[in-house]
Amino acid sequence: MNQFRSLSPLAPAALLLALLGSPLAMAQSSTAMQGMDHGAMQMQGGSAPADARDPHAYAGGTTLSSGPYALGSERSLFMGDEHSHGLFLADRLEAVRDSDSGTTTGAYEFLARWGRDHNRLVLKAEGEVADGQLEASSTEVLWSHAVAPYWDAQLGLRHDTAEGGRSRNWLALGIDGLAPYWFEVGVTAYLGEGGRTALGLSVEQDLLLTQRLVLQPRLEAQAHGRRDAANGIGQGLSDGTVGLRLRYEFSRQFAPYLGVEWAGHFGETADLRRAADEPVRETRAVAGLRFWF
Repeated sequence: MNQFRSLSPLAPAALLLALLGSPLAMAQSSTAMQGMDHGAMQMQGGSAPADARDPHAYAGGTTLSSGPYALGSERSLFMGDEHSHGLFLADRLEAVRDSDSGTTTGAYEFLARWGRDHNRLVLKAEGEVADGQLEASSTEVLWSHAVAPYWDAQLGLRHDTAEGGRSRNWLALGIDGLAPYWFEVGVTAYLGEGGRTALGLSVEQDLLLTQRLVLQPRLEAQAHGRRDAANGIGQGLSDGTVGLRLRYEFSRQFAPYLGVEWAGHFGETADLRRAADEPVRETRAVAGLRFWF
């Protein structure tokens, strides 16, 4: 320690100036640089020396466009959004038991799509089956175009059938996508024959309780602009369904589930159902399978 005590008090300051470079030293360095021959500083560029190695000497005459490994004129690399991809999703394939009547029916909801990231052909189908007969169905064929990150605008046609009622055709225009907090949202407006109008809304979310156990709350609602007595539909908010489904994913592509849902009819639609001696409120237990490929 005595050797450090013998240093001058100004030694740390001198050391700091030496490390950082004093203004005087920097000025001297700048003057020296200005006096140097810039021709001597040229490290790259210009003509190669006479004894420089030929870069093609070991290529055997092969280049990017000639030789046995030439790529040719066709592109060999493509971006992900230049490929077409397909998907089939059975979001609901289930048995439904009404707690009031004790009857069991079937329900399905399928989605298929084909195309690239920005433009796709989409097919949506859902319906109800009772006693081996199709009671009601809705099928949509849509062109889907990406309009923002996570959001697609959709345009196409919808065809509805109803047992004991009349089939309806609609022009469909809607938006479908992923809202903040991972809500999957779909809103579609419909224009039908004779000036009929309708609006459909669906909202659902997947809540991961574990990496395999997923709880899915779901809300659906429909409203109509005109009364359709032939199909038991009134003007205004016609029906709504709230459900909870708990599924176990053996894999992301295969998951059985159990759940419960509450369905209700409102306004004029409820009045038409009461007149036909049909229930207005229903509580249902569901069990089904969700898969995709």
